[in-house]
Amino acid sequence: MEIPRHWRIKKQRYALVGEVCPHCEVKIFPPRDVCPNCGGEAKTRFDFSGRGTIFSYTLMTDAPAGYEANTPYAVALVKLDEGPMVTAQLTDLGDQPVQIGMPVEMVTRKIRNDGDERGMIVYGYKFRPAVRA
Repeated sequence: MEIPRHWRIKKQRYALVGEVCPHCEVKIFPPRDVCPNCGGEAKTRFDFSGRGTIFSYTLMTDAPAGYEANTPYAVALVKLDEGPMVTAQLTDLGDQPVQIGMPVEMVTRKIRNDGDERGMIVYGYKFRPAVRA
């Protein structure tokens, strides 16, 4: 990933910052400026809670280039409490099995290290089992 692109999308990667449509109130992630629901202009910032449930998941055993050291790892389709679905790696599972409907929360974790290429360490959101309060 190029450094300028990384800085452009850091709000979405670190804090799940999206948009809300002022016309139909649909929450949008990632931000698109145009509402996929009504087609209206949607530039109003919205901070997602980072909480959701697992809608679907898979176990990655053959990772793409740059992620081989992390295998095996779980990737889930998470339905956020506010509506949108996001794809993210699951973390901090321990011995707990992944289950559809499992409550999860967003955490910021290391995604990868570009190593010799650029020396940049890339962080972003992952989801862990929700901590009970």
